[in-house]
Amino acid sequence: MSKYNSSYLLFIALVSAMGGLLFGYDWVVIGGAKPFYEVFFKIANSPSMQGLVMGSAILGCLLGVMISGSLSDKYGRKPLMIVASIFFTLAAVGTGIVDTIEWFIIWRVVGGIGIGIASNLSPMYIAEIAPSESRGKFVSINQLTVVIGILAAQIVNWLIADPIIEGQDILNSWNGQWGWRYMFWAGAIPSVAFFILILIIPESPRWLASQRKYDKAESVFTKIGGLAFAKEQIEQLKSGFDDVKEEANYKMLFEGKMPKILLLGIVIAVFQQWCGINVIFNYAQEVFSAAGYGVSDILFNIVITGVTNVIFTFAGMYFVDRWGRRTLMLIGSIGLFFVYTMLGACYYFEITGIAVLALVIAAISFYAMTLAPITWVVLSEIFPTKIRAMAMAVSTFALWIACFVLTYTFPILNSSLGSYGTFWLYGGICLAGFFFLRVSLPETKGKSLEEIENELIK
Repeated sequence: MSKYNSSYLLFIALVSAMGGLLFGYDWVVIGGAKPFYEVFFKIANSPSMQGLVMGSAILGCLLGVMISGSLSDKYGRKPLMIVASIFFTLAAVGTGIVDTIEWFIIWRVVGGIGIGIASNLSPMYIAEIAPSESRGKFVSINQLTVVIGILAAQIVNWLIADPIIEGQDILNSWNGQWGWRYMFWAGAIPSVAFFILILIIPESPRWLASQRKYDKAESVFTKIGGLAFAKEQIEQLKSGFDDVKEEANYKMLFEGKMPKILLLGIVIAVFQQWCGINVIFNYAQEVFSAAGYGVSDILFNIVITGVTNVIFTFAGMYFVDRWGRRTLMLIGSIGLFFVYTMLGACYYFEITGIAVLALVIAAISFYAMTLAPITWVVLSEIFPTKIRAMAMAVSTFALWIACFVLTYTFPILNSSLGSYGTFWLYGGICLAGFFFLRVSLPETKGKSLEEIENELIK
C-alpha cells in the first residue's frame, strides 16, 4: 500500500461505507422500539400487522435495489448514494414523528429504499476505487460498518429506553410516548453526516471511464496512486470500453457468458442468507429460550453475539487479501455445516446452557469472517464494469428475497421440524453450498477488475 495514497483511499472508503452503517442501524433499531410502538399503535395483539411493519423495510429494500442498478449505471454511483442518504434522513425523522401506523409503515418503506440502494452501491463503489491487492480488505470495510451500525442501534436503544418496571403501563410511559421516537430520530445524525461527506468524495473513476470521461477518471486515479498508476488503469479500461458502442441495458445480462456469471452471483447472494445465520439475530429469543436461557440471560447473550460479529469481521478483513475469497467462502460453508450439525444434536439430546451459546458464537464467528463480508467482495468483483451496477442489483435483489424467505420460514420450520431439524436443514444447505463454491467460484485475489472480467467473460 506504500505506493498508494492510503489515507485518501481509507477516507473515501469509510464515507461510502457509511451507507453500510446506516443499513445496519436502520435494520436493527426497530427491534428495540418494537415493544413500545406496538403498544402505541395498538398492534401488540395483531400478528399480521406486526409482520407487515417488520416486513415493510424489506419491501423498501427491494424497491431500492431495483432503482439503484440501472440509474447508477446511467447517472453514476455518487448521485444514487446521495439519494440513499436523503432517504435515510427522511425515514429517521418521519418514522419518529408520525402518530398513525399507516405513515409509520410508509416511512419504514422509505428507509428500506435507502438500505436497498446502499447495500448495492456502497461495496461496489469501494471495489471500483480500491487497488487490486487490497480491494478485498477495503470492500470488507462496508460489512464492518454494517455490524458496527447493528451494535450502535443496540446501544442507542439501551441508552434511550427507561428501565421497564414490572406491571408498568407502557402506553403512558416515556418509552411508550417518546422513547421509541428518539430511537429512530438518533439515526438522522449519521444520515446527515453521510449526506454531507458523500458530496466531498469523487465519482467512481471506473464509472467515469465507462462514460468515456477519461480525463476525470485519470484525475481520480492519480489522487489514489499517482500518475503512472492512473495511466495504467485508464489504458486497461479503454481497451475494454472502446469496443463497446451499445449503452448498458439489462439485455446485456443474458448475452455470452454473462448468464453463467449472473447465476453464480445470485447463488452466492442467496446462499449468504440461506446459510441460516440471520435467524440467530432475528430470532435470538427463540433460539436461546429453546436452550434454557431466561430473559436477562438472553439479552446478555445477544450482546455477546454482537461483539463476536464485530471482532470476526475484522478477522475477515485481515485474511481476505491473504487467504483469498474462495478459500474463506469454503471455510465458512464447511465450518457452518459442522457447527449446525452439533447445534442440532444439542437440541435433539436436550443439551442446554453454555454448550449452545458456544456453538452459536462459533457459527457467528465463521459467518462474520467469511460469508458475511466475502459475499459482497465477490459480488463487487465478478461482473464487468459496464453492467456491474445492474448485475449487482439483480444479485442483491435475490439476496433480499432470500432474506425475506429465511425470516418468514424459520417459525414454520422451527414448529414443524423442531430446533434440531431446522439447524440440520441449514447445515445441509451449507454443505451443498460448499460443493457448489468449490466447483464454480474462481479465485479473484490480487487481480484487477479488468483481469477478472477478461478471465470470466472473454
